[in-house]
Amino acid sequence: MIQTKAYAAQSPTADLAPWSLERRDVGSHDVQIDIHFCGVCHSDLHQIRNEWFPGIFPMVPGHEIVGRISQVGSHVNKFKVGDLAGVGCMVDSCQVCANCKDGLEQYCLEGNTQTYNNLGRDGVPTYGGYSTTIVVREEFVVSVSDKLNLAAVAPLLCAGITTYSPLRYWKVGKGHKLAVVGLGGLGHMGVKFGVAFGADVTVLSTSPEKEQDAKSLGAHHFVVTKDEAQLKAVQGSFDFILDTVAADHDIPLYLSLLKTSGTHILVGAPPKPMEIPAFALIPGRKSVAGSTIGGIAETQEMLDFCAEHNIVSDIELIDIQDINQAYERMVKGDVRYRFVIDTATI
Repeated sequence: MIQTKAYAAQSPTADLAPWSLERRDVGSHDVQIDIHFCGVCHSDLHQIRNEWFPGIFPMVPGHEIVGRISQVGSHVNKFKVGDLAGVGCMVDSCQVCANCKDGLEQYCLEGNTQTYNNLGRDGVPTYGGYSTTIVVREEFVVSVSDKLNLAAVAPLLCAGITTYSPLRYWKVGKGHKLAVVGLGGLGHMGVKFGVAFGADVTVLSTSPEKEQDAKSLGAHHFVVTKDEAQLKAVQGSFDFILDTVAADHDIPLYLSLLKTSGTHILVGAPPKPMEIPAFALIPGRKSVAGSTIGGIAETQEMLDFCAEHNIVSDIELIDIQDINQAYERMVKGDVRYRFVIDTATI
């Protein structure tokens, strides 16, 4: 077994603190990655606080992982020692169901194995990237370009692919009007990809002070959703709305901003159920859809696209000792736009 230093929550009410765990030895199809950086996702906080479902404790969060390969199994042929690599939100799936065969491992019909707070197919809990090393099957490892700032690449493994995948699926691009709800870790990547794909992008935000940031990220327009006049001006305006908000909010309000046959795409995950009146949908043949991360092939496609177009996340690099304060700031929206842990500080 591989002794690994980490930070873990021992219970839903405990702060993250130093902890040691054992990774499995590198098997014939495994890759060991020495973790250099790990992004901090809002879902990390949701899970350590049991806001979605009961967790497995001790819990080591982190599913935006980048680093360098230190060991490969005897049958590994896609990677070699010294390569830069990444791991996202999942580390295994059945690999034989229809979805897995279609490159949609994220929708594995047997359920994929999450990078943390999950039981692996061997029945052992998975532990995430707030740690110094990780061992993963090569099929769930992606290559990372050396052209980009490695720390700023880390959030692409969740925030990046979570926004890239639905925009690609719905073929959002030139000639479309796209609104992005929320300008946080997910939202700022939605803006970057929407602009890169050629869409006319508007940020919908409750925070007027974010307008300059939105424009700096490439957004063409900015609407303060607390301003009734601004909202009225964009009624029925958008082909697509990419909703990145993880807190409770008024979905019918945003549906009113869609064109006929428009689609509201949920990628944020509020903890409480949403209420959507039938007549918010029926009169305009509108749709509410959901999307999670992409499959492994699509995640690699996204990383290659980012390397080609020089796209990374806007980050604030932190020491692991500052993680609990970072969570407090994240809840307040006080981050531009993703915290990333320097795992050398573990």
